Parts: sequence; structure tokens; C-alpha cells
Amino acid sequence: MMSRYLRIKSHRNAKHFASTVFFLALLISYPLLHADTRGKLSGTLRDQRNDPLIGANVLLVGTTLGASTDVEGNYVIINIPPGTYDVRISSVGYQTKIIQQVRIASGQTTTLSETLQEQVLEGEEIVVLAERPIVDVKQTNTVAILGKEDIAVLPVQELNDIVNLQAGVVSSGDGLHFRGGRVGEVQYQVNGVSVNNAYDNKSSVSIDRSLIQEVQVISGTFDAEYGQAMSGVVNTVLRTGGEQIQWNAEVFAGDFFYDGTKRGTTYRPRPGSLQNLQASLSGPTGVPETYFILSGRKNEFNDYIYGERRFVPTDKSDFEGKVFKGTGDGAEVPIGYTSEWSGLGRITNKSIEGLELAYQAIVNRKEGRRTNWAFRFNSDGLSKQRTRSLVHGLDLTHTLSSSTYYSVSFRQNLVDYKDYLYESLYDTRYDSAGSAKGDFNYEFGAIVQGVDFSRFTQETDTKLIQGTLTSQIDNEHMIKVGGEVQLHDVKFGNLGHLAFLEEGGRQTLVRYENRPPNYPPIREYTPISFAAYIQDRAEWTDITVRAGVRFEYFDAKSTIPSDLSNPANAIENVPQSVPLATTKKSSVAPRLAVSFPVSARASVYFSYGHFYQFPALGISFSNANYSVLSELEPNKPFDLGIFGNPDIKPEKTVHYEFGYRHAAMEYLGLSINMFYKDIRDLLGVEFIETYADAEYVRYTNIDFGNAFGFTFSLDQRRVGIISSSLDYTLSIASGNSSDPRETATRAAAGQDRRPRQIPLNWDQRHALNLTVQLSEHEDYSISGVLKVSSGQPYTPSLSAYGVTIEQNSGRKPVSAIVDLRAEKFFDISGTGFSVFARIFNALDARFNNGFVFEDTGSPDYAAIPGVVLAQLANPTRYNAPRRIEVGITLSSTR
Repeated sequence: MMSRYLRIKSHRNAKHFASTVFFLALLISYPLLHADTRGKLSGTLRDQRNDPLIGANVLLVGTTLGASTDVEGNYVIINIPPGTYDVRISSVGYQTKIIQQVRIASGQTTTLSETLQEQVLEGEEIVVLAERPIVDVKQTNTVAILGKEDIAVLPVQELNDIVNLQAGVVSSGDGLHFRGGRVGEVQYQVNGVSVNNAYDNKSSVSIDRSLIQEVQVISGTFDAEYGQAMSGVVNTVLRTGGEQIQWNAEVFAGDFFYDGTKRGTTYRPRPGSLQNLQASLSGPTGVPETYFILSGRKNEFNDYIYGERRFVPTDKSDFEGKVFKGTGDGAEVPIGYTSEWSGLGRITNKSIEGLELAYQAIVNRKEGRRTNWAFRFNSDGLSKQRTRSLVHGLDLTHTLSSSTYYSVSFRQNLVDYKDYLYESLYDTRYDSAGSAKGDFNYEFGAIVQGVDFSRFTQETDTKLIQGTLTSQIDNEHMIKVGGEVQLHDVKFGNLGHLAFLEEGGRQTLVRYENRPPNYPPIREYTPISFAAYIQDRAEWTDITVRAGVRFEYFDAKSTIPSDLSNPANAIENVPQSVPLATTKKSSVAPRLAVSFPVSARASVYFSYGHFYQFPALGISFSNANYSVLSELEPNKPFDLGIFGNPDIKPEKTVHYEFGYRHAAMEYLGLSINMFYKDIRDLLGVEFIETYADAEYVRYTNIDFGNAFGFTFSLDQRRVGIISSSLDYTLSIASGNSSDPRETATRAAAGQDRRPRQIPLNWDQRHALNLTVQLSEHEDYSISGVLKVSSGQPYTPSLSAYGVTIEQNSGRKPVSAIVDLRAEKFFDISGTGFSVFARIFNALDARFNNGFVFEDTGSPDYAAIPGVVLAQLANPTRYNAPRRIEVGITLSSTR
């Protein structure tokens, strides 16, 4: 499977297999620790005289999970997979009560306290529907929990769409920011285990909504069980198989619909330019107590920007004579596109009492091409991006007693990314086409011949063992101890270099492979990390305390020059450098959160924590070959780029949060929280002088920032056919730089490189999210999402007047996006059937915190149009237009 989806070379398969066997042995013999994906149910049972019921039984129907009450009528059930359950409560001499649709969430406590009446008739039962509290007064932080039923009615398709709807999450061109943090500061987990790619600290897999049982988005502080994150956690629990055979399928197609004249392009309908097919099957395998789920998805996406194939890469134009002749067929083709296959396979065995063993694999295969407006007449010359990822491994959960269990997971996360046009560096088509060329006199510089010479690869192979040991030591305290080991093998660099040389008066294309220092080979790093934690969740009637501490350790297993003033030993008669091993880094991160009910319907909470994260290896370890500095010349500190620093320290955030929750009515809950983040040791650059008075730039922990604000939210439970939610966030994020390279960029432009506090690029002061749903159970559902965002910063320019304006002192225009979804349900001979439609950007908003002209602050016009004609002609500066999708779903049951 690995070789099929990731094309891992055969000589590496043996190494992978051996390491897998080694870690499986560790898995069986050494129960290390694992982030929690199980929930807890607790409460108190009393009779009609308010006396505690002793020895009453509480059972989750359809499972073996249950407990009996103690002398005070209290009970606790732990190790519950997230989902919705019926709970059966019984006691001799009392009516049996069945509470239906009790919601259990990962890492959370659901409280269910009931009163039983004395039995009048034998076998008498009472069935009631559970009322989930509109606010959870025991929560100690800001967390959004969405089950599969919640996700099904939203206009979303993938996990990131769900995350982007949450309060405190800001979208920018490079990704998602949580409460003012940089991109890459979020820990993505699947079933409690990290799926982050150490190269860029982003998720290594894309997850379709059909696979999700529950997703938790933690944008505030979080417990000690979560590490390698400074801004938030996204924990996704995937669906599993059960006792009954179940299947479902979904297919939809769509297109973009917009006014092309407003976007500077020509609109033509292209039905079917967006296509998606998904199907899943789950149930028993036929082996006792063994269940499976298989799911697959095929997605085709053609971007709305189309080009014309006027030229082919091998065309030759007369640039001196301004004669541009193309031999293309004139066909209209999408400049950018994506073709993706993804799938999930999981098998679970529960045949041994108290033991659950599962194997799971998530596969992604994606091929596509980025939209590049410059190649609109020669799109065949653009490089293509290919991504293969596989996240697979074993999960083991062993119940030692009704109050203690441990879970162990082994994972292997594989990512193989390639960016090139032709696979072989020596492909003769590179020679016949040459490099991409255009002329401003022809269509504002459109590429009319040649190909993109990009040739980049990135491979990550991460092996993890982690788990948790959980024990409810008494009615109040649930203790977790945990730890994890991660072994990374990260490779990245150019797949060879293409360059033109002057030979005999002619330009000749030459190839360079492994020719350091100017043409370095692919670099490989094998850092390791270890973490351990202890967490206590103490829950009394009037207070909840979650306290813990986490220890983290990181070894880059690399070297740096011992003397940074002579790193390449190019200076004589001064101290000489030798390779110096990087130091091992460790940190201790305390976490504390307290929730105090001020009434039965309201609570206040406070949380505090230290959070550490090691910077993405793709930045901190890039260009780390200091031998290139033998060519360093005075007054040219940037010619050789920014040098990597494998001896980097972890970045640090200290996060404070205070909040208030209140159930204003049975159907209306409100929440207010305030936060402050002090961000230190961020990746930035330093300027180092050599003994020869030359200067170079390298990465180090020098950047800083802070973020503060508050969120106000209302959650209106369904009244009649209407339910809704509203949240507003005020956030101010500032720091000395938005990107680790920013200080070096300013210095290269001759600007002041001294640190100063300015708004960060994603400093979005105001954000409002409104969700409204109209629904009738098993009949229809209509939902809409409105997102209103204030403008993010930009740097105004009045260069025509010789005026320099402070960086990020301008604000982009306000933007509003509306997404809609409607579905109609049918029941055809017991088979569920529905028809649905989704409209993204229903109002066809052209702007959503994207590109603006620096001299006007508008995406539509510039102060001096003649200077930016190419940008004015480029429709990609606008937000993606209205997109409509129509589809059907089929399922084995309603």
C-alpha cells in the first residue's frame, strides 16, 4: 500500500518495514501514552424523597459500559467513545428510566443526574429525551464541539471549512490563524494522534466531512495532554463500523456563476467543472466482534480562471522584433486544477473482553496545478504539484477496571510532495522549451514560450508512539498520565538545478546535481522529540479544576559551525570553525484552568498555560550549509539568502483566558471570554558579522508579539423550526514581524531593521459569524452562514511623492461572505434519499481580505493605472466567485 500510494523507493521499504516491526514490538510491550478521544458520563441518582439511590445501575444501551452508584448516589462512567447514546437507569423497586440521545464528547464530562420513582407495575419503564444543556458550566476553556449531525447541515465540505467557521479563527492567504498566532501554530490530531507534518507544522491529510464523527476546535488554552502547539488544537474523531451493515453515498457537481465584467474576465458556464463522488460501507466482518469501515472519495476541481492555449512551450518568438507566433490549438483550458483521491479504512476487534484493537489508514493522493495568470496562454508550461500522504497505524484500548484504562497508538505519517513539470531532470523537453519568457508588449507580459523550471521535493516519514493512562481515582479526581515519542525523517530540496551557461556565444542548458555549495543536494534531517505529562480533572459540585504539567524534549541531531564569525573557515589567522553538535532542548509547561458555577445556569472560568512549539523544519533548517559563506563579500549580506539554524529553540506563548457562560433561557445561551497572549522566541533573523567585516543573516529566536481581545457568542437552540448561533470577536494582534524573513526583507530594501511593534498581517480587529438553520426532522433543512470581517492591514504607498508610510498602517475594506445549504429528505422503501444544493459566496463578493493596490487600498483601481496595468488585468486578485453545487445522497437508513 505504501509503495502504491507514495512511490516509496524499494530500497527504503525494507528500512520502513524493520522500523515498523520494532515499533509494533514497543506498542505491545510498553504502554506509552495517547491523547484522549474518550468522554465521561457522571451524575447523581436520587429517589422522590431526594435520598441517594445506592447500587442503582447506569448502562449505555448497546455497549458494555456502565456503573453502579455509591453510598451518596454518585456514579462515573469513563472510556466512552464520542457519540449519542441511550442511557438505561435501573434500581430494584424503582421504575426503569431510559434517557435517549445523551451526547458524549471527547475529553469532556457529560452530567446526567436523575430522580427515580417507586415502581407501581412490574417492568414499568419511562422513556425521556435528553436535554443537552445550552451551556456547559463545567467547561474551563474555549472549545467548539461539533458532531456529525451538526456538520451535516453546514455548507462545508472538508475539515478546514469547519475550522474556519469558529470564533477567533482568521483566514489569510497562507492559512488559518488562531487568536493572533502565526500559521502552523495549531496541532491537528486524528483520533487523538498528531497528523502534523514536521516540515511545515500543517496537517498532512485532508479530511472529508463524511468521515467525521466529531471535531473539537480548541482556540483557547488547552490541557497538558496536548503539545507542539501555541495557538490551538483541532482534534477529529473518525467514524467506525458497528453491528449493522450501513452504507451511504454522495455525488454532486457544480460550477462557478458570476458576472465576468466585474472581474475583468469572460464568463462562460462550464457545468461539471466541479465533481465529487463519495461512498462508504461499514458493519461486521463476519469474524466475532470485528467491525470495519471503508470510505473513498474522488474530487475534481477546475478553477474558474481559464486560459487559451495560444502557445506551446516549444514555440520560439522574436522578442527583438516583437513578433509572437504561437502554434497552440486555441483550446480553452483551466489554468489551475486539482484531482484528488482520498480514502479511509479501519478495522476494529473487540473479541477479547476489555480490549479493543484497531488498525486505521487514511490515504490522500492529489495532483494539480496552481493558477498562474502569467501562463494563461501557455498553461502547458506550468509545473504540477503531486502529493501522496498516508497516515496509518494501530490503536489499542485496554480497560483494566471500571475506573481505569489505557490507550496506546502507533502511527506512521508519510508525506511525499513533488513540484515539477517533467519527472526527469534530464528530460529533453526542458532543452527544447527553455525557460519561461514573456514580453510586456504582448498581453502585459504573458508567458509565450518555455516552461517553469521549478523542481522541488519534500518527504516526511514520522513514526509516533503515544497514549494515555486514565484513572478515576475517586468521584472527584480523574488522573491522566501520558507521553509520546516522535521520530522524524524529513527531506527537502531541489530535484536538481537547471541553469543556462554561455558557451561559444550560445546559451546552453546545463544540469547540476549535488554540486555544493551553490547547487546543494536534497538535505535530510532526523530530529527526535519526546513528551510526558500529568493531568488532573477534578470535578466537584461547585467547582471544576483542570491542572497539569507537560515536559517536552527535542534533539535536532544536527550540527552548526562552532564560530559563527568564521563559519566557512574562509578567513585566515582567526579561530577556525568545527562542526558543533546542536544542543538538546527541553521545556516545562504548566497548565491550569478553573470553572466556578455562580448559579445552576451560569459559571465563570479562568485558564492559564505555557505553550511551546518547535518551528517548522522547512524554514529553520533550510539553507543550513554554511560552507557557501566562503564566497561572502562585504556589503552583500543577502546575496546568499537567509541561513538555517538547526540549533533553534522552541517558540513560546503564555496564554491567559477569562470567561463567563450563562443559560439566559432554556433555548438561549451566551458566552463571553477575554484573552491575552504573550508570544516570545518566535523565529526571526539575526545579522552576524564575520572577522572580515562581512555580514550574513540567519534564523534565530528573536521575534515577538502579543494578542488580546474578547469574544461574545449566542447559541439559540431550536425553537419551532429555527435555530441559530452568533459570535463576534474583537482581536488585536501585533508584533515585530509577520514572517520570519520580514526583518531581512526590510534590511535588504534599505529600511530600518530595528524591531518595533506593528499590526501583524492577519490583525483582523472585528469578525462576526452568524449561522441560521430552518429544519424539520427527516423532512428538510436550510442553513446559511454569514461571515463579516473587518479589513486586515496593508502598507500604504505614496512612492510617487517620495513619502514613506509606516508598515501595516492602512486597513483593507470590510468584507462579507454568505454561504447557503438546502436539503430535502425522502424515504424510499427504507432507503434514505436526499437532494441538496450548496451556494458558496452567494452574493458573489469580489473581495475578502485579499489583494489591494498599495496607493489606494482598493482591489479595483490604482492611483496611477499605467504603472500597474498587468495587475489591473489580472482577475486572480479577486476573491473566488459564487460557486453552486447540486447533489444527491443515498444511505441504508434514515
